[in-house]
Amino acid sequence: MGETQPEGPEFGRTWWGQAWLEALEQRARLDPDRLPRGRDYARSGTVGELTLAPGEARARVQGRKTEPYEVRIRVRRFTDDEWDRVLAAISARLGHAAALLDGELPPEIARDAAAAGLDLLPGGGELGPRCSCPDDADPCKHSAAACYLITDALDTDPFTLFLLRGRTRDQVLAGIRARRRGTVPARAAGPGTEAGDHADAGADEGVDARTAFGAPESALPIPFVPLPPRRPGTPAALPVDPPPWRSGLREDLVELAADAASRAWEMAVGLSADAGLGLDADADLARRAARALGTPAFGPLAARSGVGERDLARHALAWRQGGLTGLDSLNAEWDPDADDPDAARLLTAARSALRAKTGAARADIQRNRVTAGRLQLRLGRDLRWYPYARSDGGWEPSGTPEADPARALTDL
Repeated sequence: MGETQPEGPEFGRTWWGQAWLEALEQRARLDPDRLPRGRDYARSGTVGELTLAPGEARARVQGRKTEPYEVRIRVRRFTDDEWDRVLAAISARLGHAAALLDGELPPEIARDAAAAGLDLLPGGGELGPRCSCPDDADPCKHSAAACYLITDALDTDPFTLFLLRGRTRDQVLAGIRARRRGTVPARAAGPGTEAGDHADAGADEGVDARTAFGAPESALPIPFVPLPPRRPGTPAALPVDPPPWRSGLREDLVELAADAASRAWEMAVGLSADAGLGLDADADLARRAARALGTPAFGPLAARSGVGERDLARHALAWRQGGLTGLDSLNAEWDPDADDPDAARLLTAARSALRAKTGAARADIQRNRVTAGRLQLRLGRDLRWYPYARSDGGWEPSGTPEADPARALTDL
């Protein structure tokens, strides 16, 4: 009996998805056993989010090691002259664009493009899979897994094929509209220019503002402002690889882009007024460390910042506790007003809570810090109690700040 394959999604539900898989199979003829393993990887959910960009796709694939492998699938992009022929073939028939918008890629489009001397679907020699794993197979199982997920994207949206060939959905539709109107702009570039090098290639000339907004009775209703997404977006793939001599630059750029997307999202949903854009360098390092703590990005961040991992982790935990106030509670002592009866009452309540928690006979008060044994409460300038626990390396932020000192000690 043959080996039973695990159940999972069917790949290549459309003719163009099947053509993509055939190109992958041609690429893997020298080492065909990698394809079944790649298919199993794709079905098991070990491939992270697929990022598609003009001429390439990227993904992170979890292998046997802790850190995922980085996979990049490059596809040969059409030149501007080739795009002229493709768009001319599509716009020659009115039904072609309608079919694309309906999620279909009629075989006639591929035949018309072939008659113009172009294959829309890439052949095996036009796929360039690369992976950071040590396997020298072409493709390795991680690259093959990413290719299977690209098949899913192709099955869902035929415009994915045009994106891999170098142009976005909007650019393709704008080029089709321009050709049907007979308003194709001239290109200054010569033959061989890569698609995307010129922003005006196939650009939509738009609508005259006076026509769109001139008469109130004929104006369209103003659309609602779209709501922000439920979570921050993911960075787009880098258009080119950084120079090989600059180790870690790609990861740094992706991390900075992800951080910018997270900040923009926080501002869009109202979680922050400025998303920390006014922070000084030390505070911003603590903010970034709080995001990276517990991920593979934390070690490189500590190394590049010149701060020891333990100290940086302490700052990250303090930031998670309470942002700038939590960081202040870690680094600074301050004097609650000794003449303020409310301050005295707060310190007394903290001392009682610590004695009850630890069973200690006494709890010492030093400025804004109250200590009993290996536990400590620090009064923040926001008048909340920040819990700390002592370790061999010093005092560590150890819980959620609370106005009630007893509640701050609950989880210690």
